[in-house]
Amino acid sequence: MTETTVASSGSSGPPAGGTSAAPDRVRLARFRDLALVPAILLLIVVGALIDPAFLSGDNLTNVLQQQTELSLLVLAEAMILIAGKFDLSLESTVGLAPALAAGLVIPAGSNGLGTEWPTALAVPICLLIGVAVGAFNGLLILRFKLSAFIVTLGMLIVLRGLQIGFTSGQNLFALPDSVLYLGNARWLGLPASIWICAVAYAAGIVLLGYFRHGRSIYAIGGNADAARAAGVRTDRVVWTVFMVGGLLAALAGLLMTGRLGSVAASQGNGMIFTVFAAAVIGGVSLDGGKGTLFGALCGVLVLGLINNILTLAGVSAQWIQAIYGGIILVALMLARVTSGKAQD
Repeated sequence: MTETTVASSGSSGPPAGGTSAAPDRVRLARFRDLALVPAILLLIVVGALIDPAFLSGDNLTNVLQQQTELSLLVLAEAMILIAGKFDLSLESTVGLAPALAAGLVIPAGSNGLGTEWPTALAVPICLLIGVAVGAFNGLLILRFKLSAFIVTLGMLIVLRGLQIGFTSGQNLFALPDSVLYLGNARWLGLPASIWICAVAYAAGIVLLGYFRHGRSIYAIGGNADAARAAGVRTDRVVWTVFMVGGLLAALAGLLMTGRLGSVAASQGNGMIFTVFAAAVIGGVSLDGGKGTLFGALCGVLVLGLINNILTLAGVSAQWIQAIYGGIILVALMLARVTSGKAQD
């Protein structure tokens, strides 16, 4: 009961003794996630007007499948942000985890390490690497009291360098079926990756909304000292969040590898900017303690639809990043208006 009370203080509720304008801001903040739903419907209408092929089942399925890797990274980053931390290294985990796992099982002739371990170990190794990266990030941040931003930025560079180093900057190919399966299999008529993301988000929404440990993430992000005083084991919770984030990033890398059929030397490069764009426009606060996974998912869908519409309209891919940057700025201004809180 105590933790629930603390968690509530990390939400967008009005402060005691607040002004009359506070309830209005609260109502705006509560509807902020749902506000993306009509935006998604509007984008669907615009896409249909630009190109009738937009509403085809194949195109919509393609949009969803292409966003699966990004959606898992956004899920990971959203939980970390809600806990009041950052993780910039997720994009490098997307590349290193499947690259190292594949390198251990494929022959040297396919740019592997020549160890040729059993192919059945590739997927567990990939996921364990993700967990290990998240655990190490958590160790440096929580035990040594280092800045999460600086630690994960350094880890991003280290992981990227390790991948380029042991692969000599070459793509890994001739991958075993165990590595490729999840990225190209179809379950019940849809790509398996879509089902995996749906289950991951459903589990995350239920965990953060209805379980004590999930609600404690909001409490820690809202006020870590108050959460600690209420009996929440803050370090353990945050450490677990980092490890889950690394696991999801490794899974995203596995899905991308299966979809593309190889591990590119630059796999995941630059994804973190889009991850933050989706999280921010989905209502996840960079200050911690606020936001929902449903809103984050809506942010992913908005960016995916925008990307697809621009592609069908013949807009050059070089402009897409600029548009994403503009979306982030608009989302930050919206967050300032709805929360009424200055951003550092």
